[in-house]
This record gives sequence, C-alpha cells and structure tokens, in this order.
Amino acid sequence: MKIGILAVQGDFAAHAVMLEGMGIQTVEVRTPADMQGCDGLILPGGESTTQLQFLQEEGLAETIKKFAADGHAVFGTCAGAILLATDVENPKQESLGLLDMTVLRNGYGRQIASDVFSAKSTLKDEPLEMVFIRGPIIERTGPGIEILANHAGKPAIVQKGRLLATTFHPELTSDTTVHEYFLKLAAESRNNSGKTNGAKPKAAKPDRSKRELATAKSST
Repeated sequence: MKIGILAVQGDFAAHAVMLEGMGIQTVEVRTPADMQGCDGLILPGGESTTQLQFLQEEGLAETIKKFAADGHAVFGTCAGAILLATDVENPKQESLGLLDMTVLRNGYGRQIASDVFSAKSTLKDEPLEMVFIRGPIIERTGPGIEILANHAGKPAIVQKGRLLATTFHPELTSDTTVHEYFLKLAAESRNNSGKTNGAKPKAAKPDRSKRELATAKSST
C-alpha cells in the first residue's frame, strides 16, 4: 500500500513518520503526478489558505477532487479538514468542497487555547488522545456524515464513505488508532476499484503506548 501526503507546508512529516513506523510506504505529494499509484491521500495540518492556493496553482485541487470521486480514501487533519469542507467561515474561504459540513477556522482560539484532551470515540474502547493546535470547529454536518468522536460538544472525527476528517492532530501522539482506521478505508478503495462507496471498516485496535507531545506551531 502507498499513501500520498500533501507536502506543501505544515506537519506532513509527522504523518510520514507514523505511517512508516506502521510499515506503510509514503510519498510526498506536490504535483498531480505524485499521486499516481496512491491508495489514499492525507491532507495534513498547517495553514489552509496557503495549502489551498498551492493546490489551485499546481492543478492538484482538481486532481484531488477526481481522486475522491473515483472512490479513493482521503484523510484531512486540522487544516486538511478545512480543505475538505463545503463551507468555511471565520473568515470565509474557498475549499475542495468534498465533505458537506461547515467549519470555523481557529474555532478553539489562538495557540494559547491549544491543548491535549481525551475523549470517547467509536474507534476503540479506551479514550482517544486528541491534540488540538489552533483547531477548527465543525459547526454543521450534512446528510450522511457520520460523527465518530466529539470534543466539547462538537464533532472531532467525521466520515462519509472513504472521506475522513479530524479537527485535531492524531499524528502527534503514539496512538495509531485513527491512522489504522484510515488505512482500512484505503485498503477498501484498492480492493473495490470503481466503487465510490463501501462498507464502514471495523474500528482499529487500541494503541498501547503514549509519548510526549511533539512541539508544533502550525496554524489553521
């Protein structure tokens, strides 16, 4: 399996480290050609306006839309969730429009409001560690959007088909639960070529370890 990671700016390297530690091949995506042969794509945290401008200028925006429309798995974390949303507020900006939801940028405040929390999810029995760094708030979800976890009364993990988004940074912990779940979606898309939707995969097994929060100063 090969997973592409948008490598414009932000914390794309942390996703690569986590996936490679799980034995998964990764490729940094900066051009449409980089996505050839990828079974899934990660849109990492960072600065969503900068990322979107790059995607539009390099022709990657349309490539990603087609990738998703063809049934491939796409996972957006923090700024990546903003890129996936149909509606972005605070302030308004364009997006890829792949997940029917309204997202508020910097919804939890500036860097001082960023922290580590634990919350229940549908992915494992134990609480899931969530690292928020100037994270967005999902204010509205449209029809067919599944909420897999909440934080402070708002969706923190959402899914529709093989599209997955988190408002936090799972790559900044040692818990591979969310990435394992995404890899199941990617495997499903590879095994069901041509189908735009498939059955919801089984939840990932819980991780056993914790490590110190990495220092990250990316903004959404």
